[in-house]
Amino acid sequence: MLSFVSLLAVVSLVSAGPGRPAPAQISSRESEIYPAYSIDMPIDHFPNDDKYLPHTNATFKQHYYFDSSYYKPGGPVFLYVGGETSGRSRLSNLETGIIQILMNATGGLGVIIENRYYGLSTPFDTTTTDTLTYLTNEQTIADFAHFAQNAKFPNVAANLTAPGTPWIMYGGSLAGAQTSFTVKTYPDIIYGGIASSGVIHAAVEYPQWYDPIQKFGPSDCVQSINDIVDKFDALVAAGNRDAVDEFKALFGLESLTDDRDFAKTIAYPLGGPFDYPTSTWQELSWTDQDTQFWEFCGSVTDLDAPENVTAVDQQMAKYTDGEAWENLGNYAEYVKEVILPTCASGDYASGDCFGQGDATYWASQADSGTLAYLYSTCTEMGLYQAAHQDGKSLISRVMDGNYTQEQCTMAFPPGKYNSIPASPDVDGWNAYGGYDFQADRLAFIDGNQDPWLDGCYHSNLAPQRYSSDLHPAYLIVDGGHHWDSYGVLDVPSEPQFVREAHYWQIRTVRKWLRNFSSWAPAKNGTVVRRGAR
Repeated sequence: MLSFVSLLAVVSLVSAGPGRPAPAQISSRESEIYPAYSIDMPIDHFPNDDKYLPHTNATFKQHYYFDSSYYKPGGPVFLYVGGETSGRSRLSNLETGIIQILMNATGGLGVIIENRYYGLSTPFDTTTTDTLTYLTNEQTIADFAHFAQNAKFPNVAANLTAPGTPWIMYGGSLAGAQTSFTVKTYPDIIYGGIASSGVIHAAVEYPQWYDPIQKFGPSDCVQSINDIVDKFDALVAAGNRDAVDEFKALFGLESLTDDRDFAKTIAYPLGGPFDYPTSTWQELSWTDQDTQFWEFCGSVTDLDAPENVTAVDQQMAKYTDGEAWENLGNYAEYVKEVILPTCASGDYASGDCFGQGDATYWASQADSGTLAYLYSTCTEMGLYQAAHQDGKSLISRVMDGNYTQEQCTMAFPPGKYNSIPASPDVDGWNAYGGYDFQADRLAFIDGNQDPWLDGCYHSNLAPQRYSSDLHPAYLIVDGGHHWDSYGVLDVPSEPQFVREAHYWQIRTVRKWLRNFSSWAPAKNGTVVRRGAR
């Protein structure tokens, strides 16, 4: 989903994916190759639904980018859903990523569409609870259906609108869920789709985010953090405030009087909850050498740390019957050296740094471009990152869903027409299917080491999965968060686990396209006329 680094990218419009800024030269080249186009999109697709009062007939400029260099007459259109960031930050998918791979294999045209309320595609000049009324799944996926029926591609002579042309969607993470929802809701318009790490199952709390780190992370690093968290939580449970404050001071964070602010901050190297200033497990990728997570664990388990650092392991032993807190000194030193400097002001308790913030702080964020994803989280998706209350935990158990819910309440005070629910409407999200999701020509692809896996089709909590041509499914062993979306312009040279996933996607799409001529698009049992191609 969205890390703090990605949130910054929403503002700067230069992210190559969750948590990874694109090299300047690539961004510049892509900007020259792929100019932004726009379509007039209705703000409100549902004028008879009281949920969207007051209704409006206004439109906004929804931006898109396309590549027709591979297109051959009769080829498909691949629609990449931008998701929770700017469309421009997804351009690598046209140049080197999954859309390039599929265009090259099928003679298709590739498009990246920017989600409403992100990047350049903002319906309103200001962000308030009222102006966010129209940011819902059903409005968002209606944009995609409308676009498929009305899109124009300058300098491409053919009429490529749906359903006369096969439109195949692709989305990763939130966009993967929205791809799934679109294929299922508009089967008369969208021919097929690929949902990569699509979070099709929502819950209010999502402690499973940390499970892949527990299972696949360096075991001595994981063990050390688990044990330190256990000891800290025991002090909190016992109400030993002097010990808790002493523990915070070891990390240089004694100013964080809210234990949850503190617990969140020392969890940043792992990821979350919700935001974080460094690369974590989620940001690991097969295409680059981002080593920050491994550097963190290497620091925590450093056997050659200076004596003044390792001595800290004994400082809290007086609270645990003389038992040392193994690697506490290393952990605290890493936080002081890497995390604390990300707070430029040095005011660690402020909302701009590591504090929860207050209503005034959140009001100041209204026009920062960072609130759209939080709004969707608070109203529909949930999946608040939290600690497991039973068993081992990499983050303190003081972290539960209430912490994120407080952010929601402060960020989105009731408006004149709109207010957020007391808790996310995850039932509405799961009404599309949840773990039982199925739609024809909808492929699900996930990675078994993805922190969002248990919100996806291949969740450990879901039924056993079996693949078929009409309902394809693929789990990338050793794969992370929508790793299939990345490419290097040379599929045969890719690591085997990614290469074979890409070959599977190519075969799947080619099979679908062979059957397009016999497709009778229908909705609710009614066949829709496709028209001439």
